[in-house]
Amino acid sequence: MNYSKLGRFVILKQINRLLILTAIISMSGLFNAAIAQEETIAKEALLPPIVINANILQSRDEFDLIQSISVLKDEDLRRKRGANLGDTLSGELGVTSSAYGQGAGRPIIRSLDGPRIQVLENGVNTLDVSSLSPDHAVPIESLNATQIEIIRGPATLLYGGGATGGVINAVTGRIPDKPFTSLNGKPINGNFEVRGNTATEEKTGALNINGGAGQNFSWSAGGFRRSANDYHTPGRNTVRNSSIDSGGLSGGGSIVGASGFLGGSISRFESKYGIPSPDTATIDLKQTRYDLAGELYNPIIGFEKLKMRAGYNDYKHNEIENTGEIATRFKNKGLESRVELLHSPVLNWMGALGVQFQDRNFSALGEEAIIPITKSRSTGLFLLEERNWDRLKMEFGGRFEHATQNPQNNQSREFNLFSGSMGTLWRFIDGYGLGLTATRGERAPATEELYVLGAHHGTASYQTGSSALKKEISSNVDLSLRKDSGATRWKINFFRNYFDNYIFLQNTDSDGDGRADMVDSDGEMGGDLKRQNIAQTGAVFYGAEAEVTFKLRQPALDLRLFTDYVRAKLDNGSNVPRTSPQRFGLELNHKRGPWTFNLKTIYVLAQNRLAELETKTPDYTLVNIETSFLIKETQLSGLGSLRIFLQGRNLLNEEARIHTSYLKDYAPLPGRALVVGIRGEF
Repeated sequence: MNYSKLGRFVILKQINRLLILTAIISMSGLFNAAIAQEETIAKEALLPPIVINANILQSRDEFDLIQSISVLKDEDLRRKRGANLGDTLSGELGVTSSAYGQGAGRPIIRSLDGPRIQVLENGVNTLDVSSLSPDHAVPIESLNATQIEIIRGPATLLYGGGATGGVINAVTGRIPDKPFTSLNGKPINGNFEVRGNTATEEKTGALNINGGAGQNFSWSAGGFRRSANDYHTPGRNTVRNSSIDSGGLSGGGSIVGASGFLGGSISRFESKYGIPSPDTATIDLKQTRYDLAGELYNPIIGFEKLKMRAGYNDYKHNEIENTGEIATRFKNKGLESRVELLHSPVLNWMGALGVQFQDRNFSALGEEAIIPITKSRSTGLFLLEERNWDRLKMEFGGRFEHATQNPQNNQSREFNLFSGSMGTLWRFIDGYGLGLTATRGERAPATEELYVLGAHHGTASYQTGSSALKKEISSNVDLSLRKDSGATRWKINFFRNYFDNYIFLQNTDSDGDGRADMVDSDGEMGGDLKRQNIAQTGAVFYGAEAEVTFKLRQPALDLRLFTDYVRAKLDNGSNVPRTSPQRFGLELNHKRGPWTFNLKTIYVLAQNRLAELETKTPDYTLVNIETSFLIKETQLSGLGSLRIFLQGRNLLNEEARIHTSYLKDYAPLPGRALVVGIRGEF
């Protein structure tokens, strides 16, 4: 039988998906075996707790927290590292990416993005301009992070109105909080990694080291370098102007004693990357960051700990046209500091009170500048209390925040923001937990939402803000059911988030022909820029996330199945733009001696629930595999261990278009690629 080229493509695509589905069903049969071995394996399956640094009530195991939290670290983090933070986290439960080429990708949680997601480094805001536009990079390199924490759902109580959607916290350990512990008498400990990628022609290397001097001083240092060319897509097409050249250095030190620690760090991040759009502009980014951190045990009567964190950021980037001329110069100098006091138990309640301060001076200068010079400031006071019974934990808290925006030659605004939350975790059976949280948070409109006016070539749009915007109010309920011990572990999260005065970019259609208005750089009809106005209305986001992991006997084998789903609608019944489609995934890990094997596949459904004047994206399947070989320290004469790894990414060579990306119609993800690398620890 003869088939057309299109017919053959469709048939092969469906066969590939059928094979993947068959694998999922077959491997799900391992569930019964896992249940039968539950009691036998339970002790063997115990894992060391993963400590969450973004929690202010001491550091906690992720399963001891009411809110839905997950952590990437160790081999899991190494395996999933991408060219940017969004790529690294885009396969995690409920998390996608803004996917703006290799240089820029910001995490999106439950289809909430931009200023609703706080990105932190060691508990302090990154103080960049990545929330202003998807083509602006987050200056965090995952190669220098020890773990990355994901808090799903509102975290306004702890981190302010900018966290109505969730928090990402990258832990780098730049400021040591413990005395240096020498391994086998070595004067320093550390790790390094080098890797390359065939689809992007990437060459990347990183080094992290730790040491000490005397009994009380600990220090750290790190750096990375990444270079990649324009990447290839399925069919060996090339996405023009998608290259990246970035690097960074950092160093820090602390004095650590029996009463606490005090330390500081300095870091430098530079990146020059292309914006893969028809205008082929380039961003040249430079950031210098200074951090201070300290803790004091039993500072005053009635309090167990005083914690202090502060960060100052000197950020700038130039947007360079394809002619080589600088179109816009962005500068952002920001300071954030927070102080937390953990009090001693009162009537069996323990908790913390704190203050957070943020000050920011932002400017965008040049012929294409569309946001005025603006000074922003916010001050927040918060309280969080917790009580534990035998099987029940309760938590409540509140926050008041005062925020101001003072632009040049425009209307100043100030907002009083109130947030509150209540939650409970019920351990009704050993190893099982039922969690429920209710949160009300308020967010002040961001600078760009209030004052943007003009052509934004990075997103091929002409945007108009509104200085009359009201504060955005979110009311969220999150229900979770989990099993976190034994050979079979699972969790299910249900969430519903209703917004009053939800702020979003709305495409315009002035003549009602069903097509977006296209204007030129002056806003006049007849250009190649899509006109978008900042709009405000009610909206509701609801959905679910679920995963199950089966841990089996030797040879070490575990299987993870997962899915996430979000539905987002405006009050008029239309859909919220760039809502992430539902996904199904499978991850299989196998270990035998020095060898490890990993298979991960994600099937992303087509997104047909579209906002007004939005284009749809087809479904696709991503299949990645990795095999690695560990050379132990004893085999290297005590010099350290080495892991050699080989990855195959997008093995089906699927044309994957990310619906949450402004570039979905222009730049799909890279095609089939091999990644080879070495990671060493010493």
